[in-house]
Amino acid sequence: MFTLVESIRSAFESIRAHGFRSLLTSLGIIIGVTSVIAVVSIVQGLSYTINAQFAGLGGNSLTIRSYTPFKQQLQGRLAKLRDSDLQVISQRVDGISDITPVLFAQTGARGSISYRSQVSFTRVVGIGASYIDVNSVYPQEGRFFTPDDDARRRLVCVVGVDVIENLEMPDNSIGEYFRVGNEWCKIVGVMEKRGELLGFSQDDFVLMPYGTAKRIMGASRDLDIQIQVLVDDMNRQDEVKDRIRRVLRKEHGLKAGEPDDFKVQTAEQLTESFNTVINMVTAVSAGIVGISLLVGGIGIMNIMLVSVTERTREIGILKALGATRQDILLQFLIEALTLTMIGGLLGVIIGYGLGALVAALLPGFPAAHVPLWAVLLSFGFSAAVGIIFGIVPAAKAAQLDPIDALRYE
Repeated sequence: MFTLVESIRSAFESIRAHGFRSLLTSLGIIIGVTSVIAVVSIVQGLSYTINAQFAGLGGNSLTIRSYTPFKQQLQGRLAKLRDSDLQVISQRVDGISDITPVLFAQTGARGSISYRSQVSFTRVVGIGASYIDVNSVYPQEGRFFTPDDDARRRLVCVVGVDVIENLEMPDNSIGEYFRVGNEWCKIVGVMEKRGELLGFSQDDFVLMPYGTAKRIMGASRDLDIQIQVLVDDMNRQDEVKDRIRRVLRKEHGLKAGEPDDFKVQTAEQLTESFNTVINMVTAVSAGIVGISLLVGGIGIMNIMLVSVTERTREIGILKALGATRQDILLQFLIEALTLTMIGGLLGVIIGYGLGALVAALLPGFPAAHVPLWAVLLSFGFSAAVGIIFGIVPAAKAAQLDPIDALRYE
């Protein structure tokens, strides 16, 4: 234990005595760890924020959307979900408490909205009255529309707070009329504010009854919708999902062996799909910038070899006083390890600061987030570099003959 403590003390003393050289030696490690932590903090901050958004969808919700296999796309065939699919799921699938269609009516002039002299463009979405229960989102002012609004195709809507700001409406805009495309629409509610994500507003939208959206788009058109459902029992989610799949395959006339022309996804699956992409980006980015850690390791080895040469007489004196090969080996190995660990610590601090700065400078970008595993991985990799690239100089020092070392000039 005394030998270990003395080796650590000697390592710090040597680093302090050659401060500028030690800094330059650790620079490769500092840059490598800084790059890794900066990249990971930015990407993981994005992942953390989007996962929180997905969590808001509710663990017991399912989203059904059309899906066209690549082979059929080449043939010019596009799969669609229609009102008949919505009805068959509602009528033949048990275990569903709420169901809502989602129709994106945002192409062409239908994305245009105006109020007096102000004109803007936004997402216009037709949904059912159960949308708020399925997605756990609610109005902060006014009301949401009712099934009767949908059935009668009333021109009422609920908007995000950015719509009011973009159109310069009064603060209390409940009851105000504005144009959606070529139709006048009455605001009956304002949804809760959700902020920005990646610089894109999550509060710039117009929600209207599904029947109203179909009327605006043209009832004769063959529309493609999404369907969202809320499962009664979380434990029966897989059962409900399989039932929906069987019902839709039968409704679409798909034969055995033919791929599904739709996808049924849970909020967890959406999260997992996103995390797979994020983890891949993180791994590739960290792997690329991690190459600089190897360069730093080579720098450590070079300087340590120089240090062994400079301290040859010191090594001879230590051996003459009774130091063993293991003592010399441990001393130089700990010195290399200390250099890399100090570089790793500085890299983590600078990397997080750099990641936080970049995230703050990008409008609407989520705050940087450094997971514990990234910090531990950086320190672990730094320690491994110190051991791997420090073993050769340490071994060279340990193998010096004390007589030759004392004679060295």
